[in-house]
Amino acid sequence: MFSSNDYRFGQRSLGVVSDGSVSLAYTRLPMSVWQAQTAQWKWMVDRSVPPTDLAREGGDDRNLALYFVFLPEDVVDDFGPQAPVRKLLQSDDVRVLIYVWGGNASRGAFLESPYLGNRGRTIVRRAASPGSFDEAVDLKTDFRRAFGTDPGALVGLAVSADSDDTDTKIVGEISELRLQ
Repeated sequence: MFSSNDYRFGQRSLGVVSDGSVSLAYTRLPMSVWQAQTAQWKWMVDRSVPPTDLAREGGDDRNLALYFVFLPEDVVDDFGPQAPVRKLLQSDDVRVLIYVWGGNASRGAFLESPYLGNRGRTIVRRAASPGSFDEAVDLKTDFRRAFGTDPGALVGLAVSADSDDTDTKIVGEISELRLQ
């Protein structure tokens, strides 16, 4: 069983400490942002995991990951507003872009998620190391590259930190997330 990370939910920030643990903080998004095509955020890591193979289940620790969860609009109602993230992520209809700070792959690499298979793509933004960066991504372009189609509705966001395989400690934060 996984140990949980410690999350600090602020007005415009989410702090996370992962000490030999892994977990996911998830939120459902309102219809007003379902058609978002870009995202910007800041993230910071004070303590980092070592580089790992993000394509390998059970060896894929990463400092921070930001999950953008998409569903075709015609099936969104099938899940209801309180659907657990686990149910969403197991659906054949879901598609997930996972922007990651960590791993040993090159910046910009698109990797199949070892947990989501063809439903998820890991996109490496930063190598495993401490630092602070501003990010801007084109969700629509990345979705097309990852899945070969236009995205559906952006129904959810999740943040994780993962240090259980390397039994190390992560201290990080994501802030000022904007969807347009």
